[in-house]
Amino acid sequence: MDKAQTNPSTEAERWRYPESHPCHHTLKLKEMLAEIVDHAREDVAKVSEPKAQALFETTAEMLQGLIKAYEDYEGKTEQAWH
Repeated sequence: MDKAQTNPSTEAERWRYPESHPCHHTLKLKEMLAEIVDHAREDVAKVSEPKAQALFETTAEMLQGLIKAYEDYEGKTEQAWH
């Protein structure tokens, strides 16, 4: 996905919620985080230094955990979000 483009399905889903609703924002943030995950994973293949590769992969893993937290919040699947 081009950096200037947004995912049309995410964009449409986001606008189902008023701007004052948290999910309007969590959907956009998840999309942005997913772009960084993809970028970090692409960079792993572009460098040969193992420590940099580990850093980029760790970045991707940590951000995926954050995306999961947003999903849990949206779905109220974790006790903390009830």
